[in-house]
Amino acid sequence: MADGPTTRLAVLIDADNAQPSLAEPLLAEVAKYGTAHVKRAYGDWTDTRLKGWKSQLLTQSIQPMQQFGYTTGKNATDSALIIDAMDLLYSGRFDGFCIVSSDSDFTRLASRIRESGLMVYGFGQKKTPEPFVAACDKFIYVEILGSKPDEETTFKPRTGAQLKQDAGLVNLMTAGQHSVVSVRSSPNNAPTSTRAVTATANSANWSPPSVCSRSNVAAPAKAARTSSTYATSRASSQLHHAHIPS
Repeated sequence: MADGPTTRLAVLIDADNAQPSLAEPLLAEVAKYGTAHVKRAYGDWTDTRLKGWKSQLLTQSIQPMQQFGYTTGKNATDSALIIDAMDLLYSGRFDGFCIVSSDSDFTRLASRIRESGLMVYGFGQKKTPEPFVAACDKFIYVEILGSKPDEETTFKPRTGAQLKQDAGLVNLMTAGQHSVVSVRSSPNNAPTSTRAVTATANSANWSPPSVCSRSNVAAPAKAARTSSTYATSRASSQLHHAHIPS
């Protein structure tokens, strides 16, 4: 079975354990995995707690499946959903099921559908018990449905006055200036990396590009020329005053 737009899905919603506001983003997520040929929501629609579903049932074309509660403390809705799911499974018309609930009672149903070779997509809250999550081929937490990515923040350049009021920026620049002065006045206090580069430069008789300047290059050359001129002049003077025997 290929997973794609042609995949025929049956969407079964436990309305007692699902929020109506998630109907639209939920079906949009289902559309990523296939086409929902059946969309049913199960519950006791005479219960006022489900009144929020009415508009969603009409807008999203979801078929409401009525199930009265037979007795207090028992959920007949789960049983009705499971029975319909097995009928749809045996019809052989579907490639997968989407079970929308946070109830662990559907764990065995999900396992049974998978045993027949069909895909099972689960949708529920993060509180959904782990056994039901593990029984599905893919489980989507409804909290992430419909969430929008953070909007890109547009940064505007700050004015000079605003920059001056930024105490953190001012302190950072001041500390940077003090560090430069400290390195220039006391080379031994410079960072280890700076001392290492300087030592290497001295031993290899070269200057790193970052610290090299016209004055740094010209000064040694000028000193060398001055020293050479002085040595030549002194040698000539000594030769002139030397006594040469006849």
